[in-house]
Amino acid sequence: MISSDDITGLVLAGGRGSRMGHVDKGLVTLHGKPLALHALERLAPQTGRLMIVTNRNRDTYRTFGFRVLSDEVRGFAGPLAGVHAGFNHCETPYMAIVPCDAPLLPHDLVMRLSSAMVEQEADVSIARTMEDEKAWLQPVFALLRVSLLPSLTEFLENGGRKVDAWYSTLNTATVEFTDTTAFRNINTPEELKKLEVV
Repeated sequence: MISSDDITGLVLAGGRGSRMGHVDKGLVTLHGKPLALHALERLAPQTGRLMIVTNRNRDTYRTFGFRVLSDEVRGFAGPLAGVHAGFNHCETPYMAIVPCDAPLLPHDLVMRLSSAMVEQEADVSIARTMEDEKAWLQPVFALLRVSLLPSLTEFLENGGRKVDAWYSTLNTATVEFTDTTAFRNINTPEELKKLEVV
């Protein structure tokens, strides 16, 4: 088992929130608390330290009490740009990533991902859910070896942006989670309203 002290948690809050009216999704509130703070509080007991990567409202995110990073790849290059920034500042051998708009992420996410990584000697361990008898990979709920930085840097420099495409070049493990609600992202005001009753 990988010790939680060897894992840094990274909350990805650098998106443009286009389907949410271009608001900063991490700061949208659910039950009176910003979505990103929900994610941070869920992740905190599972990792040794935490960071947030965002491209807006840095001062507001700093009030949460964790290190705040920004993309170092230009042009809103997607989640992988956030992972790249996290790798560049991570001081542990492993990094767990989650999106800022998943306030119900599993309490045992990192433990189960790390177990699969060790058992399968993987570079990255990714959550997967089953819905309507179909498997859905949850690529931004993952545990990665920070030693993957050179691989990710090369991928981004060559124009790669899709998370799945980068993962396809790596030795991956997947972990199936039965609670699909835990991985529900908030992309629209309607989806936020649905979660308000959970």
